Amino acid sequence: MRKKSVLGIDIGGTNTAYGLCDEEGNICYETSISTREFPTAEDLVEYIYTDLAAHNLIPEIIGVGIGAPNGNFHSGTIEYAPNLMWKGIIPMAQLFERKFDLPTLLTNDANAAAIGEMVYGNARDLTHFVTITLGTGLGSGIIIDGKLIYGHDGFAGEYGHIRVIADGRKCGCGRYGCLETYASATGVVRSIKELESPNKASSRVYDIKNITAHDVFDLARTGDLFAQEIIDFTAEALGKALADFTCFSSPKAFVLFGGIAQSGPEFAVSVKEYMEKNMLIIFQNKVEIRISSLHDKNAAVLGAASLVWNERKKHA
Repeated sequence: MRKKSVLGIDIGGTNTAYGLCDEEGNICYETSISTREFPTAEDLVEYIYTDLAAHNLIPEIIGVGIGAPNGNFHSGTIEYAPNLMWKGIIPMAQLFERKFDLPTLLTNDANAAAIGEMVYGNARDLTHFVTITLGTGLGSGIIIDGKLIYGHDGFAGEYGHIRVIADGRKCGCGRYGCLETYASATGVVRSIKELESPNKASSRVYDIKNITAHDVFDLARTGDLFAQEIIDFTAEALGKALADFTCFSSPKAFVLFGGIAQSGPEFAVSVKEYMEKNMLIIFQNKVEIRISSLHDKNAAVLGAASLVWNERKKHA
């Protein structure tokens, strides 16, 4: 007989990943589907239920955890997510709760990643830390005294939308100069396309229109000077911002999560150097930069599932 599991779901603008996770963090079943194939949120819920039922997995599920862009923990809704085709306010937790007849928790995807790090990952020894997710955008999950900070409305922790450069790059949120326009996969691509340098002419970047952040990091590792400048520019933007963010919650560590974080230890070292150079003296040499240890698993699914496991532990 299989162990009881939580259904963890990571809803993204492009893909939705889901899987069954037991209390020890083992994923017994997982898959990914295109979010854009489903005209409505109800269609997505129906598909996931049908798939799990076909594999005879419904009986072992004891709860549902969801990580989603603009996810509101308090209301269980996805609200005005710019990268989702479903517009307005989506009662996603309620839809899953009705279909599965199970308790369902939903939060911002970066918050889910923070809980995942605390329950299963590289922050199990920490009660004060911030997870920084470096993907298409930049998200953050703030843990203080072992508790995730949601704020009065469920949207606390939008570090990616703190403006770091006055009248800077336009962000998807409609404002200008947000951190995620500089320190994210999208930001890296914008930088290599927009910034000028004496090294740009000799750069080995040939297909600049289709280049990805992964490509830029690969070029930097092979000695491309312009790509190296872009990585340094990104690390500086992030390091300076983390120095300022430290003043808010005095974390023991920032845990970097996502593709950029997994590009190698050199980036994290550079971020740490810029952070320390710009740190208020009372915080200097007190804050670690860690890299997520969940990269070899589906961290998004684990993080979403850990919402439920963590809640059950609190009430045990």
